[in-house]
Amino acid sequence: MFRRWNNSLHDQENDELHAESKVNELKADLGPLPDRSLKYCTDACLRRYLIARNWNVDKSKKMLEETLKWRSTYKPEEIRWHEVAGEGETGKIFRANFHDRQGRTVLILRPGLQNSTSVEDQIRHLVYLLENAMLNLPEDQEQMAWLIDFTGWSPSFSVPVKAARDTINVLQNHYPERLAVAFLYNPPRIFEAFWKIVKYFLDPKTFQKVKFVYPKNKDSVDLMRSYFDVDNLPTEFGGKATLKYDHEEFSRLMVEDDEKTAKLWGFSEKQKLGSNTYSGAELAPEPASLVSPAS
Repeated sequence: MFRRWNNSLHDQENDELHAESKVNELKADLGPLPDRSLKYCTDACLRRYLIARNWNVDKSKKMLEETLKWRSTYKPEEIRWHEVAGEGETGKIFRANFHDRQGRTVLILRPGLQNSTSVEDQIRHLVYLLENAMLNLPEDQEQMAWLIDFTGWSPSFSVPVKAARDTINVLQNHYPERLAVAFLYNPPRIFEAFWKIVKYFLDPKTFQKVKFVYPKNKDSVDLMRSYFDVDNLPTEFGGKATLKYDHEEFSRLMVEDDEKTAKLWGFSEKQKLGSNTYSGAELAPEPASLVSPAS
């Protein structure tokens, strides 16, 4: 027994050394980066991109560089609640006030409460909440859980296939390994036709994280409850808690978090309110290397 434990520990150490080596290799390949990109590219971030590309450094580098290019133009860290609050009035997506059993941030999505037709605004709202969920992750967690409630959903709420693909691409390409699990709770049978199309846009890893839960299917319910404490889980998801979205209260929390985000990224809210864009000098004062200089 001791030998098996020792071998297991040895294998774990080798895996960590391999991962560290790959992270350092990716750092070196990326070279000098602008300040904000450097802040984004933590060791944990590089590891997520490496995992997403099965530890292939070249593919990970390409994926990460595409994200850095996207972030430099889309500027997700600069989106503020007042810019997307209209999308959030119905509570169609919001950060829950509880965590899963692993302590991960939980996003609740209620597509039946869709209140707009602008796909661009919908994606911007989702990106804001993804960034906010990441901001509120515990230090020992890097992933979030999604709970999707289909109450009130009908085919009229289905987004165009291209819009669904664009949304999935943002999630998969620019937020790799951020999703731990997504529970689709009691989706109507008519949703299956939409799902048969959309699932082909998911990469295999993401596809495995999507779980369908039906209240009358004990196995699926047990699986979801293995992730959540039933006392915290809202009744809409088979739990005992009351789900209430207070837009005014949630807005207050988001404004507070906007201050935290500004501090994290090194700019003041006065700067942000004064202009929605930053000059190139502000975005990239001096390229800095991810690799520490040799001593």
